[in-house]
Amino acid sequence: MNNRYPFIVIEGLDGTGKTTLRKGLFRLWEGLYGVTPLCVLTTNFLAADQAAAIVTGKYQPNAGNRDAYLSAIAADKRATLERLVLPQRQVRPVIADRWLLSELAFFAVKHGMRVSETYETLARQLTVAPDLTIVLDLETDASMSRAQARQGDAVRADWDVHHVQSRVRETYEAVITKPDEFPLLGDVVRLDARRPRSEMLLAAWDVLRERQLVPPLVTHTERGEDHG
Repeated sequence: MNNRYPFIVIEGLDGTGKTTLRKGLFRLWEGLYGVTPLCVLTTNFLAADQAAAIVTGKYQPNAGNRDAYLSAIAADKRATLERLVLPQRQVRPVIADRWLLSELAFFAVKHGMRVSETYETLARQLTVAPDLTIVLDLETDASMSRAQARQGDAVRADWDVHHVQSRVRETYEAVITKPDEFPLLGDVVRLDARRPRSEMLLAAWDVLRERQLVPPLVTHTERGEDHG
C-alpha cells in the first residue's frame, strides 16, 4: 500500500446490497485500523450552481434537459474529486455509493446515449480513477424483490421496473467486460450478490487485501518483537 488511502466505488442495481457492503467496509476500517472512512454518493451537490439541473435531469429526464444534466453531473463529480476525494484520501479511505458506471447506465437507458459518448463527456472532468470499482451482480428479479421490500419511498415507478433494470444490468455487463475502453472505472471486480451479507463483506475485503489496498495487520506478537 502506498502513502495514500484507497478510493473505492460500490456499484450495482438497487437491492444488491451496496449500502450494506459500504457500512461493513466502514466498520472494518474503523475496527481494524482505527480509521474512519469518508462515504460519498454519486452526486454530492458540491457544484452549487448545478443543483437545479441535477434534480430536474434525474427526476424529470427528457431530451431537452439531457445535456444540461450530463454537464451538471460532470461538474459535480469534478468538485467531489477536488474537494472531497483527493484531499481526504491522504488521511482516510473514501467509499462511494455509485460513481461512473451508474451514470453510463442512466444515460444509456433513459436517453439512448452510447456509453462511449457519455464516458467521453464525463472523462473530460474526471482526472482520477477509483482504485477499485466493486460491482455487485444479481439477477434483475432478485434485486427488484429486495429493493421493493425496503421501507420508505426509495423505489421509483419510472426506474425500478423490470425492463428498465434489465437494461441497466445489460449496460453494466457491456461496460465491465471492456475495461480497457473505460479506464476511469479503475480496477473493476464483479462479486456475486446472491451470497449472504457476511460472505459478501469477506469477499470484498479479500479483494482489497489482494490488491494491497489495506495495510497489513500487525499482531501483538509482532509488536512485541519490534520492541524486543
